[in-house]
Amino acid sequence: MMSIVQAGLARRGIQNNKDQGAVPIAWQRAAFVLFLIITVAAPFVLDGYNTYRLSLVGSMALAILGVNLLTGLSGQFSIGHGAFFAIGAYSTSIAMSHGGLSAYGAVPVAAAVSFFAGFLFGWPALRLKLVHLILMTWGLSLALPQFLKLDALLPWTGGVNGVYLDRPDPPAWLPLSDDQYWYFFTLVILIAMFWIAGNLVNSRSGRALAAIRDNEIAAAPMGINVAIFKTTIFGVSAMYAGLGGALTGLLADFVAPDSYGLNFSILLLAGAVMAGVRSVWGALVGGLLVVLLPGATGALPAALAVPPVGFALLLTAYFMPDGISGLVSRLYKRFTEY
Repeated sequence: MMSIVQAGLARRGIQNNKDQGAVPIAWQRAAFVLFLIITVAAPFVLDGYNTYRLSLVGSMALAILGVNLLTGLSGQFSIGHGAFFAIGAYSTSIAMSHGGLSAYGAVPVAAAVSFFAGFLFGWPALRLKLVHLILMTWGLSLALPQFLKLDALLPWTGGVNGVYLDRPDPPAWLPLSDDQYWYFFTLVILIAMFWIAGNLVNSRSGRALAAIRDNEIAAAPMGINVAIFKTTIFGVSAMYAGLGGALTGLLADFVAPDSYGLNFSILLLAGAVMAGVRSVWGALVGGLLVVLLPGATGALPAALAVPPVGFALLLTAYFMPDGISGLVSRLYKRFTEY
């Protein structure tokens, strides 16, 4: 009986220590309201091109959040999420052009297909060590773009030339431009999926995944089905990447296999690392970095557009090993100590 009481007190002590550095609920709600005000007002202030780029930030943030859930929450590692991004984009295209679905029906289909692709891919990966899992996802990011170029799949994927998507116009009763309408479409999905991810992280399943991440061997005797949790989170992570791909394909009206190669997968991982792999809302910062950093070289040739990302990664690894969100969290905790 005494051991049970001591265990309860220990758990309460851990919870209290955790709460000391937690952001008050009122602050979180105020930050969310401020976020809503800024994001709703943005497309009415920005021009069409920058509204489109801001929409891309949202779609990339979804894909980066998928990386965060896989790596930061469960401790698995992937440099092949560009492949799941491509699966989402091509699933949307095929569902619209061959399945007769509208864009609104094709996006959920892309999410489902991406989830099952990630789940099936994660199942055999259970037996792999970390380094072999990295190599397996690396191989996926190299193989899928070549697979999409096969002549047998030409009617479905368009081969090297890619496929144009017929994105519907905004409803006539909405006083919004095309860029504004699809910006808000992306924003609604973004908020819903981030809310789901936040609930997942704070749920019992999230705590089980964190236990697997911290010590997989110790998690199994605690009654956690390691295999199911690891494969399911791989599927969920792929679903987020696929949603990002679906939205990006609709925003650009075009999908092509060479857009989703190894470099793109590395760019998603770089965005997750710079933002902080254990943060949910920090993925928005990762989306901003992924969209804005490659163009930071201005008039330099396109081949030189990647170095700013590499330079930013070096600075992050040296000064912010847990990313921008981790730095903000540390500064907040230091502030609350005084």
